[in-house]
Parts: sequence; structure tokens; C-alpha cells
Amino acid sequence: MFEEKIGYHYIPHTADAKFEAFGKDISEAFKNAAFATYNIIIDTDIVKPVIKKTISIKAKRDFSLLYDFLEEFLFLLDTENFVLSDIESLDIHEGPGEYLLTCVCFGDSIFDEDKIRKYEVEGNVKSVTYNDMNIESRDDKVYVTVVIDL
Repeated sequence: MFEEKIGYHYIPHTADAKFEAFGKDISEAFKNAAFATYNIIIDTDIVKPVIKKTISIKAKRDFSLLYDFLEEFLFLLDTENFVLSDIESLDIHEGPGEYLLTCVCFGDSIFDEDKIRKYEVEGNVKSVTYNDMNIESRDDKVYVTVVIDL
């Protein structure tokens, strides 16, 4: 099973990875969901904070915002070999009829400039799914549940 960290835990699932991430507010829960997603394939604690990325997303629903946010990280992994190290800030604002998310994060490329692997990646994350996705407030925290297609 995947290593659990503070802010999320993995839930047994038949074929895919499922986790529940939580935080004092929705921003912290989304942040922990990003780490839960990446920690399926790499220990983010060993990734050096070399590259800075800014992610901006608009969505009409909170579920779509969570989906698009996590998919953006998978896009960065697939297109730029970016692996997450730290999230400096993550702000979510609800405007009229839409949610706005801005995230500043740090990470590194899996490969160096000579295409030599710097980090071992285990497995493959194909996509985020809407299957069993949930966002709820309980016990003065926000919880998000996500299933990742492996």
C-alpha cells in the first residue's frame, strides 16, 4: 500500500488508488489531495524544490475544481516530468457562479539536463476520476475523497 502522511490517508480500493485528504479549510484539503496524488508514485519528501510553478484554474463546481486541479499536476508530470515538492500557497475563492484557484508550488524534473533520472517513479497514475469523489465539511474540517485511475 502507499505511504500515508499527515493530511490524508489511503482507502482500500479494488484496482485503483483511493484517498481521503483533509484540512482546516478547502484550500488545505486540496493541498493534501495533491500530495496524496503524487505520493502514489514518488515520495515527495525527497523531491528538491528547484522549479516554481503557478497554477490557475476556474470551474463552475467545487468537484470540477478539485478534478481540474489534480489533473493539472498529472499534466505537468506527463509533459514536463514535474514532480511536486512543496505547495507555497493555495487560495480558493468562490465568485459568482464559479470557483477560482491559484496555487504556487515547487518541485523538480524527474530527469536532469542529460536525461539521467534523478528520481525513481513507481507505477503510473493515468487520471483522476469523478467516481466516489466527495467534498464535505465535518468536525470543523473539510474532507475530499478521490479515486485515482492507475
